[in-house]
Amino acid sequence: MPRTKGDHEARRREVSEAVWRVLAAHGFGGLTLRAVAAELGATTGLLTHYFPAKRDLVAHALDLLEQRSAARPRRAAGKGLSAVRAALLDILPLTAAATDTNRIWVSSWDTALADPELSGDYARKYARSREKLRDLVAAAQQLGELPAGDPERIAAGAQSFVLGLVVQALFAPRAYPPHHQVELLDDYLAGLTSRPSPGDGRAAST
Repeated sequence: MPRTKGDHEARRREVSEAVWRVLAAHGFGGLTLRAVAAELGATTGLLTHYFPAKRDLVAHALDLLEQRSAARPRRAAGKGLSAVRAALLDILPLTAAATDTNRIWVSSWDTALADPELSGDYARKYARSREKLRDLVAAAQQLGELPAGDPERIAAGAQSFVLGLVVQALFAPRAYPPHHQVELLDDYLAGLTSRPSPGDGRAAST
């Protein structure tokens, strides 16, 4: 009997799940047609119907990663500083699923850096993330929960801190278990709240 559209979509979902499992286990460095075929229990010839070239496979994997990241549950944001904290906690590898996703993101950086088009896409993605964080910082400033200052600069610093913490936690999970990641983030946020506002007469420590 000829394959139906439903059969095709079901097979495509199976292929996507196999791609995700390879990414979770080996990252983008281990993403090959052969690896996906082995995970799927199929031939590489079958996969060429979906991915004629390696770049097609990479593009699908990046789309899949974006979809999974967008669909993951988010913490209740609240308002002000609690919303800033929730947004940063959502980035950290605090659960097994979040750890898998972060491991895949970090492994994709090398692939993106080697491709000017992907590099541009990633730069825009992180810029959008900073813009959302900037708006949350500005709202916290309006509520008096953060001192005055350039919200864009504060957001850039917070994003840089949390991405650095992601990398540390992935490479040294025993040294950076979830509760310690949360403690470090809270320490960072406490430092922001105690930071003197420009012109308030207090000298910065050296």
